[in-house]
Parts: sequence; structure tokens; C-alpha cells
Amino acid sequence: MSVLQLFAACVAIWGSTWIAITFQLGSVAPEVSVLYRFVLAAALLFAWCRAKGLPLAFTASQHAGMALQGVLMFSVSYVFTYYAEQTLVSGVVAVGYSASPLINLLLMRVLFGKPMSRRVALGGALGLAGIVLVFWPEFARLEAGAGTRAGIFYATAAVVISSFGSMAAHRNQREAIPIWQTMAWGMLYGSVANLAIVLALGRPFAFEASASYVISLVYLAVFGSILAFGSYLHLLGRVGAARAGYTGVIIPIVALGVSSLFEGYRWSLLALAGVAVSVAGNVLILRRPPAKAA
Repeated sequence: MSVLQLFAACVAIWGSTWIAITFQLGSVAPEVSVLYRFVLAAALLFAWCRAKGLPLAFTASQHAGMALQGVLMFSVSYVFTYYAEQTLVSGVVAVGYSASPLINLLLMRVLFGKPMSRRVALGGALGLAGIVLVFWPEFARLEAGAGTRAGIFYATAAVVISSFGSMAAHRNQREAIPIWQTMAWGMLYGSVANLAIVLALGRPFAFEASASYVISLVYLAVFGSILAFGSYLHLLGRVGAARAGYTGVIIPIVALGVSSLFEGYRWSLLALAGVAVSVAGNVLILRRPPAKAA
């Protein structure tokens, strides 16, 4: 798949998971729903790797790298995201994730010594500004209080931890660990971490047998976890963590488009202006840099 196709796959799938996650919040604790999601995804990935004859044996050092990626990318960050969505309006969480390109750019500089591109930094800043414009009306509905402060903490922690997960993925790709096997083992290790969180917090292993819960769980495991993360990790290997992180800017816009179809969301002029600014940042992020003269 081309870079544009990988980017589009991530955005299209994750943009639709916002609605699917709402069917997971209710009688089942968020930590337990995250556990079910990644246990199912890991089982399917291991079965697929076995069917394809892909090697699953790795060194202890490689397992440590996959475990780090799994805990950061498939466990803690998702639990915090679910928590944040329980206490904050969606726009605040979206704005947090729209900062991903800038955070990834800084982490790549600090951890791997990668030079900071002005073009990518400008594109990331435009994306963040655009998302703020899109969700500006939601900020007016924020009420000061312990719940809001906790939600902001969870959203911030989720974004930062997710970015460190991208750094772990970058490190594993530099070590030439295959992506699909990394995802299988990473989701298994992430599930172990999720299980530890559930047990530590004493959450009951409830399960909702309704069609909406089961269908959304399967969708989140197959599309939102296996296919979307597979596309994202391939994208990260092609264009780097900073540019791949720009999916966090476009995903909320797609989610609003889905919401306008199924939930009656109405676009305002401010939201349309924010989309235009974000798209401009998207062009800067994804376009090829001009070739240097020989």
C-alpha cells in the first residue's frame, strides 16, 4: 500500500471507532472492555501468524522491546482514553491527540537524535490550531471541577503514553522485528498489563451479551486494533513517527463526519474553517519535500 493509502486506512478506521467505543461504555468497566478487545485481537493475530507460517520465536531482548510497545500502545494509553471520554467532552480529547505530531517530533529529537523538520512542525501546529477551532464550542461547555481536572489529566497522559508507544514501535522497527509478530506479542503483553490493572482495581469481569456490545467489540478488535494498527505501524516505518502522528489530527474530523450521518451533528462555519486549517497542515505533513539540486 502507498503512504496515502496507509494514512487513509488509519484515518477511516479510527475515525469510526469513536462511535464504536460509546457502545463499550456502560455496564462493563473500561479496563475490562480494553482487556477483552486486545485479548481477542492478540488471539486472532497469533492464529493468522501460525496460518501464514510466520516465525514467532524471538530473543529476550526483542521480547522486552515488544512488551514495552504493548504496554504503552495497547494498554495504559487506551485505559486512560476510555477514562477521559467518560468525564470530558470529545473535543478536549481530540485536541489532545491532535498534538501527537509535535510530541512525536520532540521525542524523536530527544530519544533518537532525529533533526526537527520545520515543515512538519508547522504542519503539526496548523493541525492543532484547526482542531481547536473545530471543537471550540465544546470548550464553552466545560465546567470547572474535580471531574474535569481528572479528565484533562487522563487525556494528557493517554496522548503522551501513546507517543512513547510510537517511539517503542520505531525502536522495534530499527531492530528489524517484523510488524505483525510485534503486534501479536505486543497485544498479548498489553493484555497481561490490562489484566493486572483490572485485578489491582478489583473490577468485576462483567460481559454484556447485547448485540451492540458484541458487534462493537469485534469491530474494535479486528478493524480498530489489527487493521488500523497494522496500517499505522507500516506508515510509521515509511514516514516516521511525527508525520504518522498526524493521523491524530484528521481522525476527529472524520469522526465528526460520521457523527453528522448518524448522530445529527451540524457543521458550523468555525468548524469548517478549522477543517480547512487542518487540511493545510495535512498537505505540509504528507507532501514530499522538494528535491535538492545536485
